Amino acid sequence: MKLEGKVAVITGGTSGMGLATARRFVAEGATVIITGRHQSALDEAAAAIGGAISGFAGDIASLTDLNRLHEQIRSNHGRVDVLFANAGRGDSGYFGHVTEAEFDAIVGTNLKGTFFTVQTLLPLMPEGASIILNASMTARKGIPGFSVYSATKAGLRSLARSLTAELKDRRIRINTLSPGVIKTPLTLANYSEEAIDAMQAEMTPLGRAGEGEEIAGAALFLASSDSSYVTGIDLCVDGGAAQI
Repeated sequence: MKLEGKVAVITGGTSGMGLATARRFVAEGATVIITGRHQSALDEAAAAIGGAISGFAGDIASLTDLNRLHEQIRSNHGRVDVLFANAGRGDSGYFGHVTEAEFDAIVGTNLKGTFFTVQTLLPLMPEGASIILNASMTARKGIPGFSVYSATKAGLRSLARSLTAELKDRRIRINTLSPGVIKTPLTLANYSEEAIDAMQAEMTPLGRAGEGEEIAGAALFLASSDSSYVTGIDLCVDGGAAQI
């Protein structure tokens, strides 16, 4: 019960890495609030996990929705001990074909949305709280077709460094978690499981794609007192893909 008595917020918690992390956090004793854009998906996720979990319907790219989230948490829980800023878009597109609308949508969610999620919830965070920004191995590794996405994830890595310095007096820990290729519904919607396994056998030293539960385990480490002397780092959970 590494998170017993803690209040944790997970954005984008209705599927994939966010859902797996929500399940793990509840199992470890946390009261969890997951966010997502669709109430039906939130209800389904909360019912599947059970226990001390609730959903909030909203878009992190909307400051109005973020302010509603702040007020709901303040009223119902009073604080946020752990924030896993996980919500993001995985859109791809080759540089020469990216439109302004596509650029704005990706940056608006991945970078702006995450920035203002942290800013909005920060007043509710006590000394010693933990903020985890979900980045990506693409912040370290050039991958064709992911120029905008990768730039936003590199921006989150830089943001974590800046916030680590700004919030040091409050002893709030800020770290990024950088997944590699993870078998999520979004990934499996674009590639078959067999194709993913074949690609990762060549690209990844561990020879496979990751599972959502492995990201959840890494997030638990950064959220709990196990990482009490860890801040400002980028924890890569990528099977070694971006390390060699």
